[in-house]
Amino acid sequence: MIATEQSLTRATVTRYAVGSLGTGGFSTLPGLVLVYYLTDSLGVAAIAAGAVVTVAKVWDVLIDPVIGARSDRMLAQHGSRRPMMLAGAIGLPVFFLLTFAVLPGTAPGVAAVWVLGAFVLTATAFSLFQVPYIALPAELASGYDQRTRLLTWRVVVLTFAILLFGAGGPALRALGGGNTFTGYLLMALVAGVVIGVGMLVSAFVAPRGLPAGVLAPRESILATLRSNYAAGMHVLRDSQPFRALLLTFLLQGLATGLMLAGANYVATWVLHSEDAVTFLFIALIAPALIVTPLWGVVARRIGKERGFAISSILFGVAALSMVALLWAPGAWVYAPVAVAGAAYAGMQSLPMAMLPDVISHDARRNGDGRAGSFGGMWTAGETTGMALGATVLSVVLAASGYVSRSAAAAEAAQPGSAVAGIALSFSLIPAVIIAVSLVPLARYRLRKGDIDGVV
Repeated sequence: MIATEQSLTRATVTRYAVGSLGTGGFSTLPGLVLVYYLTDSLGVAAIAAGAVVTVAKVWDVLIDPVIGARSDRMLAQHGSRRPMMLAGAIGLPVFFLLTFAVLPGTAPGVAAVWVLGAFVLTATAFSLFQVPYIALPAELASGYDQRTRLLTWRVVVLTFAILLFGAGGPALRALGGGNTFTGYLLMALVAGVVIGVGMLVSAFVAPRGLPAGVLAPRESILATLRSNYAAGMHVLRDSQPFRALLLTFLLQGLATGLMLAGANYVATWVLHSEDAVTFLFIALIAPALIVTPLWGVVARRIGKERGFAISSILFGVAALSMVALLWAPGAWVYAPVAVAGAAYAGMQSLPMAMLPDVISHDARRNGDGRAGSFGGMWTAGETTGMALGATVLSVVLAASGYVSRSAAAAEAAQPGSAVAGIALSFSLIPAVIIAVSLVPLARYRLRKGDIDGVV
């Protein structure tokens, strides 16, 4: 269902943007602390910790296209995606708290299974909200520039959420006792409630009573799964711009997910201060809060795709410069992190503003009713990238000889190879991945005239 030409109200922009308080919080905090929680609080081996996060995210990838197709069916049947979004908003805080509620003294194997089960439930609740949320811009705003405005302010809130949870999460953990059971429990309780409230507020922006679409007959569970996955594959097959944009975003999610998962390790073992993770996030996000609206101006002047390429190159160069952490770790690192933060704002806001253009372009060519399938595939791609970031980090940690420790144990010394692996995971490896992501981006061919010429 694509929006007709209408004025985009301030209330709609605000309520939609508030949802990114939830999506940004959930995308940031588990990526930042979950692997570290497993290795340095529960004593789980690095490779096993990476497997836990990866399996949970693989589940997320599997269910996202299904949720996307079910969201389209719900829209066709009831005229709104809201009920699914409400279910996710209510369930996520409960499951998020359970993820960080492993009792002290629990055997590492049992702890890993507990975290896996609870985090799978959390990820499922998140997808129930996120997939229809991604599909909404095509229903809320019409036109190239209206969608840029809607998504720009969403990314302003998203950027604020990354700062709030990236810096505030570790601060809450420290307030509760640091890398301990009570520290993580306090962090999960407060963060889970804030995430849930942001999602709940935004769920009510979903339009109600939209004209019903063509409703397919009910199918068996197996047939439903098959048809839902087929719907996701069809949008990939039918839309070349979507394939190019999704692959670019997936690769960049891998790079940023790797850096996010490595931030705690950089703070602890390279900068020798667990508190440094808060300063890393302040350095990353403070410039992004200022710069995000400017990327909207850039998009209007030279096009979203060119602005996206510029921001990606800038991020890659900033990441590459941090290779010097191998030889000279110090507070200087906050400067390139700040440059990366300004670039990251464009890497988030511009592709998110490009996605509704892709959806509307497809609707003009192939008909309405597939926005949820696009949203499901997009969320699956984003999730895959972030999950693989944690996986790559865990592989590098294991290969470089990282020593896991429990919160109750004395601090383990790390070999120089492990510290070098951490530094490279925060610099050279992400820079190479960003460079690779520019290849599919160069194949994205939609321009402003292709969108507004048919709206």
